Amino acid sequence: MTRATTVRAVLAAVVLLVSLFVTLTMSPRLGLDLQGGTRLVLQAKDSPTAKADRESTDRTVEVLRQRIDALGVAEPTVTRSGEDRVLVELPDVTDPREAAEVLGRTAQLTFHPVLGVPDDAAPDPRPESESESAELVLPDESGGRLRLGAPALSGAGVKDARAEFDGQRGAGWSVSLDFRDDASRDWTRLTGEAACHPPQDERRRVAIVLDEKVISSPQVSPSVTCGAGLPSGTTQITGSFSADEAKNLALLIKGGALPVPVEVVEQRTVGPTLGAEAISASARAAVIGAGLTALFITCVYRLFGGLAALALAGYTLISYAALVALGVTLTLPGLAGFVLAIGMAVDANVLAFERAREEYASRSGRTSRPLRSALAAGFRNARTAVVDSNVTTLLAAGLLFGLGSGPVKGFGVTLAIGVLVSMFSALVIARALTEMAAGSRFVTDFPGVNGIGLRGRVRTYLTRRAPQLFRRSRRWLGVSTVVVALAVLGVTLRGLNLGVDFTGGRLMEYTTSRPVGIDTARTALADAGFADAEVTTAGERELSVRTGDTGDRAEAAIRDALSAEGGATTKVRDDLIGPSLGDELRRHALIALGIAVGAQLLYLAVRFRWSFAVASVTAMVHDVVILVGVFAWLGRPIDGIFLAALLTVIGYSVNDSVVVFDRVRELWARRPGSDLLPAARAAVLQTVPRTVNTGMGALFILTALAVLGGDSLRDFALALLIGICVGTYSSVFTAVPVALEMESRRKGSGPRRQRQRPKPGRGRAADNGARV
Repeated sequence: MTRATTVRAVLAAVVLLVSLFVTLTMSPRLGLDLQGGTRLVLQAKDSPTAKADRESTDRTVEVLRQRIDALGVAEPTVTRSGEDRVLVELPDVTDPREAAEVLGRTAQLTFHPVLGVPDDAAPDPRPESESESAELVLPDESGGRLRLGAPALSGAGVKDARAEFDGQRGAGWSVSLDFRDDASRDWTRLTGEAACHPPQDERRRVAIVLDEKVISSPQVSPSVTCGAGLPSGTTQITGSFSADEAKNLALLIKGGALPVPVEVVEQRTVGPTLGAEAISASARAAVIGAGLTALFITCVYRLFGGLAALALAGYTLISYAALVALGVTLTLPGLAGFVLAIGMAVDANVLAFERAREEYASRSGRTSRPLRSALAAGFRNARTAVVDSNVTTLLAAGLLFGLGSGPVKGFGVTLAIGVLVSMFSALVIARALTEMAAGSRFVTDFPGVNGIGLRGRVRTYLTRRAPQLFRRSRRWLGVSTVVVALAVLGVTLRGLNLGVDFTGGRLMEYTTSRPVGIDTARTALADAGFADAEVTTAGERELSVRTGDTGDRAEAAIRDALSAEGGATTKVRDDLIGPSLGDELRRHALIALGIAVGAQLLYLAVRFRWSFAVASVTAMVHDVVILVGVFAWLGRPIDGIFLAALLTVIGYSVNDSVVVFDRVRELWARRPGSDLLPAARAAVLQTVPRTVNTGMGALFILTALAVLGGDSLRDFALALLIGICVGTYSSVFTAVPVALEMESRRKGSGPRRQRQRPKPGRGRAADNGARV
């Protein structure tokens, strides 16, 4: 065993042991869609006295965190998102109405002297001017109106607030306030001035105002003398409160006032049952898909394939440990990304093994150690292809994280971690295992055991038939053009079924105790006043209802209508997206696609040549249009999860094209001045085994997700299945013909008469055959 192999083996062992320790000692952080709870996105708004900027939003975060702590929610998350948004996650809170009411209220608490009752009958709840001396006319707690002076004390002076029940005197629930030192003196002065008026005079009252509403206006006790006031620094707010009203009021006052008003622009609620089912379904899909992938790679590459399957298990362990150690919130799309990356991790091993097979065939008989030499050359020559192809996927993952929101960000993080770990798994763990096995004489002497000495069925078939590809490359471009036209026609005729993520509105999912037909559910909702509601079903007892931006009372009415037909009805999901957030997501989706195209084009132009870059990006756009068109024809929803799948397809599509053009560059550089067509044809035939084997590995995983992953992952898996199949086709029959046509037009001759020496690309010289 060489020194390099020993270093790789030791490094792999250390990383695996650390990952095992992290896995056994730390628990994953589950997102709300896996453990149940409520997610709120609050939008800060400008007020007459404050602007919604980064500073005021940070202060809003602190106030909301105090309120949530007082609610007693375990492990809440409150973070600023952008300049003026606050993300709030409340695990195990599946009824968001109370939480949204408490979190969204501005809670501006002020104490005012009462100047009397206004003479005019017209109510005017607004101040006459914006100066501090302006008078207010507000409705009081009994339904009348009071004329108030300028605020003498604000809620910032309240040190503590608590709900109390006085059953002995029949006073019921009230809220007791304790003032700070300075505020206590202001309170004494305010009550002392009020005490100068006779008993029962309106001016002897002190008004306590919360968000421009008088919640209590008690009379100062007759025992308090003029100018003396109440020296205790405490007071009580009474007003026939219920227990919940008193507790919420105390919570608002104690938490403090928001510096600016906030509005709920997104609300997602997921029941814990759905989360448990999602985890179980994804786990089953992961086990079955990974098992089939491991079995497939073992059958194709025999012993070395089995060792790669062991490295795949190590990849799973390291990826999971990295997610846990970094504190990444594991969401449902993130879990799907984690499972998907298992299939993509096979790609690096397949690239190395196919290159090793080529090297073994060329070295056999010329050296006494063809297997070890071929294996080392295979990993060495595949290294740049692995890096180039995975960088494109990392670009897509970066776009998901930078421009996505919520679960889509989680998918981007897990995908990026999966890509990085897959390279470590293939280039370190798998290489160490196979190099140690290659040192065995038994493995060396029996090519049928090691798997590298076999040509493979796909390679044998292609060698025997030797198809003359691209003799009429424009025909392939014509086929691609027709398919793209059909996709565009689907978008034009059928339109896009944009989900609430893009359009705004409310999406609710329910389970019923009795089967309910979709027509019965629609009729029941129409009778309840929701004729415009869109109703879909995923099973006999599972219903999805999509409406506009309805309130909580409307949601309760929808649930009651379904309960009348289906018995006990449980809400398992509730997504409310404001129209402004939907517009922003649409804008971000277009920006993400634009950046993806530009970034891939620039990267490939630097690494290869402009004709190859344009061809790869053309194939990528071809795949995106077809995927969107298929979803339009099928009427499937276009939402945030679809956006994650679409950007993943972009990475996968360019990944395939990069592998093909890597080989084209290598073969074309071996014969300077030759035509591009023979090099392109040979490159495609040489990379087809890799393409087939890698695609099969991903298809096993995605099929398992589509069949076993449940409704939440079915559309996601379907999009990726379509994208991978179309991407595999386009990397050969769209990208390569486009490159041939571009080179032909650039020289003004057919592809057979091109004579220009190929540009080797930057980053690695073209010497030694410009091997990949």
